[in-house]
Amino acid sequence: MKIIHLEDVDSTNAYIMRNVGELEAPVMVAAYRQTAGQGQRGNSWEAEPGKNLTFSIFYRPVALPPMAQFSMSEAVALAVVDFLGAHGVEAKVKWPNDIYVGDKKICGILIRHSVMGGVVSYSVIGVGIDVNQTLFLSDAPNPVSMKQITGETYDLQMLEKEIADIVERRLEGVNDPDIRIKLHEEFMKNLWRGDGKEYPFADTATGETFMAHIESIASHGPITLRLLDGSERTYAFKEVSFQ
Repeated sequence: MKIIHLEDVDSTNAYIMRNVGELEAPVMVAAYRQTAGQGQRGNSWEAEPGKNLTFSIFYRPVALPPMAQFSMSEAVALAVVDFLGAHGVEAKVKWPNDIYVGDKKICGILIRHSVMGGVVSYSVIGVGIDVNQTLFLSDAPNPVSMKQITGETYDLQMLEKEIADIVERRLEGVNDPDIRIKLHEEFMKNLWRGDGKEYPFADTATGETFMAHIESIASHGPITLRLLDGSERTYAFKEVSFQ
């Protein structure tokens, strides 16, 4: 996969969206400094310049139906878990696609899809992995970096090539239903708080908090929670939050 390095950009996702017509997929756009990097729900992503992996990948899946687009999210999340595991960092996927080490967030993922003609025509996969940063100044409640965990300082350009290759391998064949089934099974095995125990959740529409365990996650993304009274609730993205 080709890698484009930028010194300064608002966000790598925005850069790709502005240049969709000129970029040849697959390509990674990596930035030394992002001035407006974003995470899920429009949150800003704190990244000290030159200390972390902040990049987006422009990718064109082959004949992927829109209902299967969550498989791409699963593939990318598992690629990050693979990458971190290769460096001695055991990570899990927090639904839908944050990456956690214990109860701390080490990576955020934001994927945007363009759908045309009944298929996903292209995807912009934004990833931020905390690597060498050790001081976090924002009000983010629980960040952690690879360096904080392992004590090592990493060469970011070497890591860029490594993660680009892993993501590309994970995305290969995502249009194959059999591969998507295996991806989903592996995603469930690597799920943060997917151990059957009860945890606190909050309904984002009503503000109600409740205890539940993760019953299942549909292949197209929604999560089903089983409450203490045995009832079930199913939520789409942004409709429920972990507490």
